[in-house]
Amino acid sequence: MCTTCGCGSGETKIEGDGHGHEHVHADGTVHRHAPALEAEHAHEHGHEHEHRHADGTAHRHAHEHDAAHDHGGEHDHFHHHGHVHDGDMPHRHEHDHVHVMPDGSVVRHAHAHDGVTDLHYGAGPAHSHAPGLSQAKMVQIEQDILSKNDRHARFNREFLAERGIFAVNLVSSPGSGKTTLLTESIQRLQPTTPVTVIEGDQQTTNDADRIRATGAKALQINTGKGCHLDASMVERALERLQPDENSVLFIENVGNLVCPAAFDLGEAHKIVVLSVTEGEDKPLKYPDMFRAASLMLLNKVDLLPYVSFDVARCIEYARRINPEIEVMQVSATKGDGMDLWVNWVRLHAVTARHARDQQVASLKRRVAELEAKLGERT
Repeated sequence: MCTTCGCGSGETKIEGDGHGHEHVHADGTVHRHAPALEAEHAHEHGHEHEHRHADGTAHRHAHEHDAAHDHGGEHDHFHHHGHVHDGDMPHRHEHDHVHVMPDGSVVRHAHAHDGVTDLHYGAGPAHSHAPGLSQAKMVQIEQDILSKNDRHARFNREFLAERGIFAVNLVSSPGSGKTTLLTESIQRLQPTTPVTVIEGDQQTTNDADRIRATGAKALQINTGKGCHLDASMVERALERLQPDENSVLFIENVGNLVCPAAFDLGEAHKIVVLSVTEGEDKPLKYPDMFRAASLMLLNKVDLLPYVSFDVARCIEYARRINPEIEVMQVSATKGDGMDLWVNWVRLHAVTARHARDQQVASLKRRVAELEAKLGERT
């Protein structure tokens, strides 16, 4: 569920589920409905009520109980001033300033002299804005949601580590070429490395069907109105897929460069895929995602002769946001850079397997020590 817009309040469907559906609430809790309950559950509560003010005036309004509302003082202020020079038409001079509202919400105004005002709603503690919610409330909601998500992510990470599975979370805008990149990667990996894929999309099983056509195991998660996967969804998918030990798990997230940045799924690395058809300034426009990623795959480089895209500038922007980010240039359709990318996956998969083997060996040594001590006592 998104920490700002509450998009996860729609239906989530994982392949193999029955026809029931689940609701994810603003605090991150989940409940499911069996098919027989759907008609009963689909209802609204609405009524009209009155607010009476200190001066005795009153106003009435209707609202529905399923819509969050807040009667605090959060609102936007647009301050300007105007004056007239001799012989001039009236005009405004706008200035950049910040309004701190009584409830702690913050709105920054970046003003221009032509009277057009830019607004920045990410200046407050929550770094976001939602109508009817104060910044303090948004921070509380986000902390509640992410703390629950992190518990599931820790479980997933332990599950994967115990089995020597190397997991990556592929994130991007829609249409960057993630699924084509995956199908080509799987075909290069599979002769020696088992691969499992969790696919995330709002609707359809199209991408999971494409993955299964390569011979790899795949499961589709449809998020409905949700704009990203969360760790609980991945946990349920892992239970069903049961990936092979010493394998690779690709998680293809919903196409979105905003919300997936905040949600740990239990992966070893977030990998952001950026197509050269999207524009080189994406790292500056969506800094949270590029800051969270370990690797940027610059995809569709075979199209560089036909598009206006400055590779060096894009890489500079990405490293301005995240100095540690690795960058690879690839073309999933033509094969450029694919060997380098696949070898990167293989190397990290071997590392995950060795870490698991070392953990197993350490546990065996500890068991042997305990058995030896027991033998001495007897």
